[in-house]
Amino acid sequence: MFSEMRRNDRAMQETDTQQLLETAQVGTLATVSEDHTPYAVPMSFAYVPGVIYFHCAPEGKKLNNLRHNASVCFTVADAVELLPAAFSTKYKSAIVFGRMTVIDDPEEKRQGLIALIKKYSPDYYESGLQYIDRALAKTTVLKLEISHMSGKARQ
Repeated sequence: MFSEMRRNDRAMQETDTQQLLETAQVGTLATVSEDHTPYAVPMSFAYVPGVIYFHCAPEGKKLNNLRHNASVCFTVADAVELLPAAFSTKYKSAIVFGRMTVIDDPEEKRQGLIALIKKYSPDYYESGLQYIDRALAKTTVLKLEISHMSGKARQ
């Protein structure tokens, strides 16, 4: 199903790809609607080995799309530096494929939100836990179970 990377010389090791997923701030989640219209939306996320957690409102286009088709693609790009004289760019990127589920279990949902707090607000962990307790019921947490990922870089 997944073709070999054309520029295999730029392939990142799996550990480097995982590190990129741990540190990149924003990625783009791509879903497909029932009428086959693609939809890509920038999102914050937290990578935990094997899965990626997201949070969102309880309604919206991405959730409608996921009800129809849980297969998704998620990409990140980081360490981007333009090289105008070389007509090129330095970068690190990752592409992830898998199935997305809406987490219903309150404890698993809480763990996904804790992963997001640890990534984006580590200096506010305790107040983040209080925020989670207040917002848990009205927040949707999504879990992307990774089936394939690859990384690519030009250094």
